[in-house]
Amino acid sequence: MRRSEDDSGRELEHLCRRVKTIATLLAYLKSKARIMAIPHLAHTSCGIRNQDGVGFVDRHGVPLADWSKATDSASCGGGSDDRTAAEGSGVQKNGDAVEGDGDVDDILKSIRVVTDVMESLVKRVIVAESETANEKEKVRIGLEEIRRKTIQVESMSVKVEEMEKFAVGTNGMLNEMRQRVEDMVLETTRQRQRATENEQELSRVKNDFESLRTYVSTLVSVRETLLSSEKQFETMEKLFDRYFRKSRVVSSNYILSKCITMC
Repeated sequence: MRRSEDDSGRELEHLCRRVKTIATLLAYLKSKARIMAIPHLAHTSCGIRNQDGVGFVDRHGVPLADWSKATDSASCGGGSDDRTAAEGSGVQKNGDAVEGDGDVDDILKSIRVVTDVMESLVKRVIVAESETANEKEKVRIGLEEIRRKTIQVESMSVKVEEMEKFAVGTNGMLNEMRQRVEDMVLETTRQRQRATENEQELSRVKNDFESLRTYVSTLVSVRETLLSSEKQFETMEKLFDRYFRKSRVVSSNYILSKCITMC
């Protein structure tokens, strides 16, 4: 009977130790979850640090860019020193309770899995935040590029409007110049026609001048002839006067002599 009571006491004590061990492990898991909720503590717990020139690296020195290539989901937490210390502390305090206890081993494995998952999630969050930051930077650069392109398009639109206005003005000037050229062509044609008419008129004037010169030459010849004839007439008139005077003298002498004879 007493032996049965001793066995019952040891079994009860064993159960108490198991409960305490499980409570310790669950307290560790709860503490771990609280730590994981705080970014900088989660980074420290996972052994993640920000290395100059590289960025985030895990406790094994693997850079953030290669985290997604890792196939072991427990690469961050599988060797976690603080978790091992907590589990070791729980086991040392209740060593008899966990020796050969499959339930406690299962709980330890589950805690390891949960811890590894939490630490893997931390890494995924860091990767996602990094990718988000990169995407935001790309978006910012894209928006800046869009803004710059928009300014360029607006500037080009203004230049196109100015070119259109210049083209309209140029077309007006070209039309005006074309009209002026057409007017000049018409004026040149009229001037050529006038020149032809002037040449014809000049030819007529030359012909008239030649005719006039011939006429004048003829008049001069006639005048000279008339002058010569006038001189001849004057000579003849003088001769006639002389003859008339002589005739009168002769007639007078004849009459006088006849009168004398009759007397």
